[in-house]
Amino acid sequence: MPGFRQLLLSRFAAQWGDGLFQAGLAGAVLFNPERAADPAAIAGGFTVLLLPYSIVGPFAGALLDRWDRRRILVLANLLRGVLILLTALAVATGLSGFPMYAGALVAVGVSRFVNSGLSASLPHVVAERHLVEANAVAATLGAAVAVIGAGCAVGLRAVLGAGNSGSGMVTSVAVLGSIGGALLAGRFAAGALGPDQVDEPVQTVVAIAHGLGDGARVALRTPSVAAGFVALFAHRAAFGASSLVTVLLLRYSLHDVGPLRAGMSGLGEVAFAGGAGLLTAGLLTARLVGRFGRRGAVCGALVVAAGAQLAVGMSMTLPTILIVAFVLIAAGQVIKLCVDSAAQRDVGDETRGRVFALYDTLFNLMQVIAVAVAAAVVPADGQARWLLLAVTVLYLFGFVGYLLVLRNRTA
Repeated sequence: MPGFRQLLLSRFAAQWGDGLFQAGLAGAVLFNPERAADPAAIAGGFTVLLLPYSIVGPFAGALLDRWDRRRILVLANLLRGVLILLTALAVATGLSGFPMYAGALVAVGVSRFVNSGLSASLPHVVAERHLVEANAVAATLGAAVAVIGAGCAVGLRAVLGAGNSGSGMVTSVAVLGSIGGALLAGRFAAGALGPDQVDEPVQTVVAIAHGLGDGARVALRTPSVAAGFVALFAHRAAFGASSLVTVLLLRYSLHDVGPLRAGMSGLGEVAFAGGAGLLTAGLLTARLVGRFGRRGAVCGALVVAAGAQLAVGMSMTLPTILIVAFVLIAAGQVIKLCVDSAAQRDVGDETRGRVFALYDTLFNLMQVIAVAVAAAVVPADGQARWLLLAVTVLYLFGFVGYLLVLRNRTA
């Protein structure tokens, strides 16, 4: 499928740049010897990386269902490249607080715009019967490429330095991903990625204002999507709290164990473990759905995540952190792929962009809230087994809520 291959390459370029930019920014904020990093500062870093997904969501949904998605992908990639360079300059010159965060917030927000456009465009290059497999390939390999980008940031950091100037140079390299994404998206013909129909108010401002409401109404009347939202709510909240604990442990509590590393290198190892989880989920999800159905795959993923956090994660050592990262990210990716395919198959093209925008808005906002709440109660060294127990309970709540919503909405 040439169109799918071309869209996939554009996703790879964009997500490689995303991974490098976010890892470079994380290094600048969380593991920079020239900057302090307590739980509140780390929560602020998570907010920078996640909140734009929620801010941009209403705009992305309305515009992706209104304007030529090919043009949006080209222009958004170019705009993101400019914002990456401005953010890198702020990091290199030692700016902190609002000046640095503002550029990063907008840059990551535009990245979310690009990724939503890629997801909404997928049904235009792949036959409906192959959506689950194609979405697994696109989302999983794209996320794996983002992990590779993060690994490139770790390697560049070792060469260029961990201070402000080194972090700024590392972050600036991410502009190459934006340029590549724009060039590859520009090879599509105008209108090739949709939307085929426009079902929106004439005024763009009104369309944006209605975007979230439209997406919510469509999601609520689609049982597979509404129930999937509940499962992903639980996963995002649980994963956000677990991620904060992981960063604190790597920064303050844990020490190198053989080939395993603490600090920024340890965060890179966690990212690679998560990348392996993403790849595993991509290979298994279509088979799991084929054998157990979408409901069985989602429920199984939630139970496995809860069991891993309870049985393995409580010891809080470097080896167990890697195991839990692999399992939680794999389980979350199985859930995401199931919900993505449900939205792509069960929601009409004229509103699909708004549903994906709502998707991004709510789930990333949930993770931001979870990280903020956890930051308010977690000790500075990350030693909080009770918080990991709460993570386990969240996954089980997601399991029960998914089944209840699926049954009630279907009825």
